[in-house]
Amino acid sequence: MNITAEPYEFEFEPQSTALLLVDFQRDFVEPGGFGESLGNDVSMLRKAIPAAEKLLEAARESGIHVIHTREGHRTDLRDAPPTKLARGKLETGIGSEGPMGRILVRGEGGHDIIPELTPREGEPVIDKPGKNSFYATDLDLVLRNRGVESLIVCGVTTEVCVQSTVREANDRGYECLVVEDAVASYFEEFQRVALDMIKAQGAIFGWVTKSDSVLSAFESVGAVR
Repeated sequence: MNITAEPYEFEFEPQSTALLLVDFQRDFVEPGGFGESLGNDVSMLRKAIPAAEKLLEAARESGIHVIHTREGHRTDLRDAPPTKLARGKLETGIGSEGPMGRILVRGEGGHDIIPELTPREGEPVIDKPGKNSFYATDLDLVLRNRGVESLIVCGVTTEVCVQSTVREANDRGYECLVVEDAVASYFEEFQRVALDMIKAQGAIFGWVTKSDSVLSAFESVGAVR
């Protein structure tokens, strides 16, 4: 099957495709979380939620694999490099107490995925200590065990965790389609440039499309099934 995309059509087989939702966590997306404490406007990220919701529901209905990721650390922070903890010289940083519990610590309220995109039973949740969803995780194993070859990617932020994941996926041989209205950045310019970088030079890292095109393809998959 094909999806209209840039720089050219994205080809995929439904049975070997997964919808990957990157880091839709309360600490990043909700008011009062870590993202807002850094001075960011979380409404910029929340723009991606409606399209991601529709894609998630359509993927479930059509039988497309669904995988979620969360960035966060062990309660003792032993998996957080000292350089990461020190960066930014923040008074309230990773591991500190915030409005939603300890910031970016597994098991705390802010680490959890937002209610709009809550994983269902059977949908893998990949807990990652870094920006790249493959780094120090079993994501590659989960994908290969399910026969996944193509990823349709949503998430936040476009220029950090989404792009880091797409670049690594590309090196590992996965084909990636990034859904531009289902990914978001705190900065408009970063959003534009990050997407341009992904689709540049004949899809050097992947393809870019709108959610409507993916939804149409998912509906066709559901009709076939």
